[in-house]
Amino acid sequence: MRIGVCLKPEQPDAKEVVGRLIGWAQQHDVEVVVDAETAADVEAPSAEREDLCAGADLVVAIGGDGTLLSVARSCGTRSVPILGVNLGTLGFLTEIKRDEMESALDRFREGTIEIESRMRLDIEVHREEETVGRYLALNDVVITRTALSRMVDLQTFADGLEVTTYHGDGLIISTPTGSTAYSLSAAGPIVLPLLEAFLLTPICPHALNQRPIVLPHQTEVEVRVSLMPGAEAATLTVDGQEGLELGARDRVVVRRSPHDAQIVTSPFRNRFEILHTKLNWGER
Repeated sequence: MRIGVCLKPEQPDAKEVVGRLIGWAQQHDVEVVVDAETAADVEAPSAEREDLCAGADLVVAIGGDGTLLSVARSCGTRSVPILGVNLGTLGFLTEIKRDEMESALDRFREGTIEIESRMRLDIEVHREEETVGRYLALNDVVITRTALSRMVDLQTFADGLEVTTYHGDGLIISTPTGSTAYSLSAAGPIVLPLLEAFLLTPICPHALNQRPIVLPHQTEVEVRVSLMPGAEAATLTVDGQEGLELGARDRVVVRRSPHDAQIVTSPFRNRFEILHTKLNWGER
């Protein structure tokens, strides 16, 4: 059994957590490989993230939700389980607290921990007859106006049928996993991660009758970008970590990816307990 370990850079507590993980691995005759950025701080074999994910039976992402999203992107289309260990407050994706790590690893080794298949998005950006970008997202793809530009018009289609034209600051297309990320901040609905659907959530729409909508996961969503006079460009962002600049008449096509992400879930609390903790449900 081989475990890959990926860290958020410059985390003051990360070295101690990785040391504990390596100690656990030595006790159970498990091989550990760390990502190249971590190798300077710990004594363990190292590899670039893509190679690490390709050769691991489990990848442990130590940091926060952003770290896990980065690891999922590095894993690409390979179906390797990812276990998120949170170094701060409990995350929506990194569900395991640092003091729960060894117990979670024991359960993974025994085959008694649950692994969820989370749908992802395949994203293509078309400019005239050319494909200028391809991306894979676990959370969301966001199309927004640039910081100093005016509002954008985003003509949106579902399987070729026109849904509406969103006129405002932008549009979020998210998975159920991403429903608790940017979409939630934009008043989108919370969707449990094992449901299969697209969420379309407008950002600061100019018209109050433009509301979030949930579409079946088989839907092909297409967004055509129109820029208001004085607006030079819009921005596409994938999982908050990569993207490109969009021009007028660019088309963004979003489909359900055939390559789900495999996320190890917490055996210590259920989905609603996580929501209670993160959103302070039940408090007055």
